[in-house]
Amino acid sequence: MSEIANASIKTFGPATPQADFVPPDDPILEIPLSELHGLLNEMVLTHNQLIELIRVTGILRGRQLARITEDHARALKAEKSPIAKLLLLNAFNRQLIAHIKKALQTRGAISPSDRGIVRQAITKIQLRAEAIVDHIRVLAEGKEKVALSSPQARQYLAGMEGKPVSRRDCIRALHRAEKICPALECGHLGDGRATTRLTAKVQELLSVSVGNGSPRAYI
Repeated sequence: MSEIANASIKTFGPATPQADFVPPDDPILEIPLSELHGLLNEMVLTHNQLIELIRVTGILRGRQLARITEDHARALKAEKSPIAKLLLLNAFNRQLIAHIKKALQTRGAISPSDRGIVRQAITKIQLRAEAIVDHIRVLAEGKEKVALSSPQARQYLAGMEGKPVSRRDCIRALHRAEKICPALECGHLGDGRATTRLTAKVQELLSVSVGNGSPRAYI
């Protein structure tokens, strides 16, 4: 199995020279142009699949990925020779594979303790979201509509946890609350400060259950 894992494709098979055969200095191989174009198209497909893989996995995104794609397309269009295009595509594909390799190495270097910290952070957002949903249900008693702004949510969470909660973490919890409780809608007040607010119709809020299965205790 180790031999298979370490195997690599060889360019050519083992040489079997003949004593009476002397190869020319520069042998010429005739290839139909259609076959060369077919190979070029296949390499373009491979390039585009690598670009898509890098995009969906978040290795590169936005302007950086767009700039790389545009640079590659521009360089290929400038080349007239099909062989030169093939060599360029091969170099570009190697660059993309190098980005993927680097990302995999970086992600694999995360220690078990670091992974635990990430899991704790995700769980804490979930628990804050559940607490916010419970709080909104209490506020909804006797009303037709209910709303909770991000400053109000921060104040509530700070009182519950005994320490201040950042605006960013509070907004994350508000968005998570919207996901686990379909009756809630997360939006902005339009006050120029991008204040986030959860709103809901009380009848809908009290008729739905929170979609979660996580423990209701802070870690």
